[in-house]
Amino acid sequence: MKFGILFTSHPDPDTEVYPHQTIHQRVTNEIVEAEELGFDSIWIAEHHFSNRYGILPDPFSYLSYLAAKTSRIKLGAAVMVVPLHHPMRIVENAAFVDILSNGRFQLGLGSGYRPYEFEGLGIDFDSRRERQAEAVDLILQGFHEKRVNSNGKYFQFKMDEGYEIFPQPIQQPHPPFYMGAGTPDSIRLAAQKGFGLMQGSLPSVEKLSENIEFYKKHMKDAPAPLNQNPCFGQFDCVRMVYVAPTDAQAKAESEAAITYHMKTFLSGDTAGYLGDVTEKDSESQFAYDNLVDTTIVHGSPDTVIRRIEELRAIGITSLMLHYPPYYGVQQCLDMLRMFAKEVMPHVQT
Repeated sequence: MKFGILFTSHPDPDTEVYPHQTIHQRVTNEIVEAEELGFDSIWIAEHHFSNRYGILPDPFSYLSYLAAKTSRIKLGAAVMVVPLHHPMRIVENAAFVDILSNGRFQLGLGSGYRPYEFEGLGIDFDSRRERQAEAVDLILQGFHEKRVNSNGKYFQFKMDEGYEIFPQPIQQPHPPFYMGAGTPDSIRLAAQKGFGLMQGSLPSVEKLSENIEFYKKHMKDAPAPLNQNPCFGQFDCVRMVYVAPTDAQAKAESEAAITYHMKTFLSGDTAGYLGDVTEKDSESQFAYDNLVDTTIVHGSPDTVIRRIEELRAIGITSLMLHYPPYYGVQQCLDMLRMFAKEVMPHVQT
């Protein structure tokens, strides 16, 4: 089992006051600490125009900065919102960050689920999955063929003879590519295109197991060279994680913040995302005790280890820790240090 941390650059309005500029130094400090603690990877999430979830308009620029601040830990984007970008810019920048990080880059791709981000950039939200499907083929073609011409519905461009895509990445045929997928259609697409499967923080363990088995069923449909993706057949899962000396202390320290954070996915900002990717359909299912039973990884070291083993048993190969900012900077660092000391050594092998 590998361990990473997902950072959404989500501001705490009480300590990172408007316009929230201090959040980026705080996240950078936590990433540097994560490398020192022995985490395998960090992931950052693209979000636009809102201070209620995340402030990170350009993962590639931030990951380039982090490449110079770190030396070992893998650096990932989870996820780049594909419909908001030209596919060739994703190819170029992914290769460039891979070079700058000396082969430590990982890329997660997804279609997006927040309409206001699309509206602010003038891109139709309802066609995002169709736009992503066209872009994904072009991204893969860019890495495998080095020269791409397109006359599609959403993307029209050409590269004449004598020109090709530069730079080209250290990791071949490309860095590990995951797809954030929660619906049957998107999970099938991830398998058929040779992507690793990235799962979010909302589905229960049972739902994750169903998704993984569905993906495995379609892995045979991935043709060469798409099945050469370094993480094809890997399953990365985001879980809300909090570890404390006892289960009771974990609940006391995290209940208010985690239930508030999880309920935000019921808002109109997410355009029905909750119903697409999880079995949860009511506010009562976000009560702390229900979340502990079905979804989040909160509790004492022994409890957290047991929940991680449950994830390993269904096929999860990498766990991406996530937590809201409302616990406070020091409390978050203390939690990560305890996880690294009391949990990771028992479940890494």
